[in-house]
Amino acid sequence: MRDTSREGLAWDDNGLGPEPRWTRDPDIRAVERVCCRHLGILNDVSGDGCEVDVSFHTDGSFNKLYRVNSHHGHFMMRVSLPVDPRNKTRGEAATLELVRRKTDIPVPAVVAFDDSRSNEVGYEWLLMNRMSGIPAHYRWRKMSMAQKETLTARAADFQAQLFRCGNFGVGFRGIGTLGTGQNSDQGIPEPGPIVSSFFFSGQRYHYPIPRGPFSSSHDWLRAQLNVIVKEHTTALAEATTELDREYAESALRVARKLLRMLHKVFPAIVHPPERTVVWHDDFSLRNVLVNEVGSVTAIIGWECASAMPRWVASQVPEFLRGAVRETKPDRNCYTDVDKGNNVPRGDDLDDGLDNEGKTELYWIHLMEYEQTQLRKVYTARMRQLRPEWDTEVEEGALKVDFLGAVSRCGSGFYLRRIEQWVDAIERKDYLPLMEVLRVGIKKEKAGSAGLKPATSMPGTLTVVSRLS
Repeated sequence: MRDTSREGLAWDDNGLGPEPRWTRDPDIRAVERVCCRHLGILNDVSGDGCEVDVSFHTDGSFNKLYRVNSHHGHFMMRVSLPVDPRNKTRGEAATLELVRRKTDIPVPAVVAFDDSRSNEVGYEWLLMNRMSGIPAHYRWRKMSMAQKETLTARAADFQAQLFRCGNFGVGFRGIGTLGTGQNSDQGIPEPGPIVSSFFFSGQRYHYPIPRGPFSSSHDWLRAQLNVIVKEHTTALAEATTELDREYAESALRVARKLLRMLHKVFPAIVHPPERTVVWHDDFSLRNVLVNEVGSVTAIIGWECASAMPRWVASQVPEFLRGAVRETKPDRNCYTDVDKGNNVPRGDDLDDGLDNEGKTELYWIHLMEYEQTQLRKVYTARMRQLRPEWDTEVEEGALKVDFLGAVSRCGSGFYLRRIEQWVDAIERKDYLPLMEVLRVGIKKEKAGSAGLKPATSMPGTLTVVSRLS
């Protein structure tokens, strides 16, 4: 039976969607006691004290991380909000254990976990080994291009291994989070209900819609679109301003168009269940730990990783996604600013980065150039590891774009341009979604799918409204 109690969690509306909030903070002394018990380092018979040092480390989107130091080693304790009770913690533990056993991807070893809040901490928690290194995000600007190419090739190696990670080395069947299925305690974990912020954010968690495991991409995407329809039908009924009404009507119109297109892109009946692979949905530079020379020491952030359709894994990792820029930006053409040097040292993970006296736009354009070049490195390595890679990417392109349209419709951004893309595809004008989102389609050439020219000039940024 599904656990619907989310005590300790509240949601605030920040204007862009629901944002989770702790109604009470975990007691660090309770965290200490739990760590002592599971590390077996009580220092007296009564168990009232132990030789362990626990300190707050950082906040995640849905959790708090604590550093745990003892003579037994160094660990991390993640205390989680009950955004998806039991499933999120259980799924992360199962995924980490599977990846650690079946691949050489460096991930934390799980020491212990509790997927209920019936413990002295009062929240779900997971205790794991601490991995060395700091997020590549903080070292990236100082890394050489050769180091970045090596890191990218390693990312391709990891994804190729994930394709083989599962039952008999061929992945899984069905879409869902590993370890949450009914038979997941027996050997290899099976896909179960999916753990995804798309499904559990705010009131969405309580919507009466299927949550998996899904047999097909069609069923999975239909469930997401039904979430959007339910959410904006409610919003339309409760709208108090014309702008709110217009926004809800626009989102509903786009979602319903996507629903009508769904069966044209994905078969509605699939048997046996669709083949799936483990997919890290947040493979960003913040979740890649590196050492002083830029070598990968760990991949973290697996809390919402799931078994996804194989076409989903034909995408590049998150850290390689960006606009195409083939020419390296000339830093002399960008504005000078006061030099800031906030590169972290030791455990100081401030978000600020050393701008080296250049405007942020220079760094954005440089990142786009590097991503463009590194995507070629990733593709070349995947071709070596998977001879069928080009075919997988080509056959998955429209499906990946459809998923991107659903995701953006769910967040409420680019609604007009998503609608333009849907209309173009219905006309069999197969335009890349990202290109349409970037520049739109000229109205006077809509019949021939003419794209608007880019309007951003060097040194400027374009602001896009939710309806754009």
